[in-house]
Amino acid sequence: MSTLIEQPVQARLVAPAPRMETVPATLRYDREDPFAVRIDFPAPATLEGADVSWAFGRELLAAGVDAPAGVGDVRVRPYGYGRTVMEFHAQEGVAVVHVRTSEIRRFLERAQDVVPEGREHLFLGLDQDLTELLRDAG
Repeated sequence: MSTLIEQPVQARLVAPAPRMETVPATLRYDREDPFAVRIDFPAPATLEGADVSWAFGRELLAAGVDAPAGVGDVRVRPYGYGRTVMEFHAQEGVAVVHVRTSEIRRFLERAQDVVPEGREHLFLGLDQDLTELLRDAG
């Protein structure tokens, strides 16, 4: 079974213009970082012209499809018409995107197959990290 899940999604960038621009994005989940999910935006979709990746809690994403979640740099909430809103807060400003809730739910189901919710601690690899730390210290 693969330990990495990548799912392309279409994100609609909310902007002051009358219409929302669709940008490609990729949701990622890796069993080696079992508590986190990532969403990657390619360079053409960003103001800096560089790839941007946001990491945040899988639990936050799962909660946010049903009710507002998050108080920090990433906030997720349901939005009418089968969409979920993700807000990304940074020093440079706030980016707001809409993603189809069905795509997020499918992604979360796939992640659940790789690491069941509540079992993330079993995939942390603390023994290997501790062994490497002690080897480097000696």
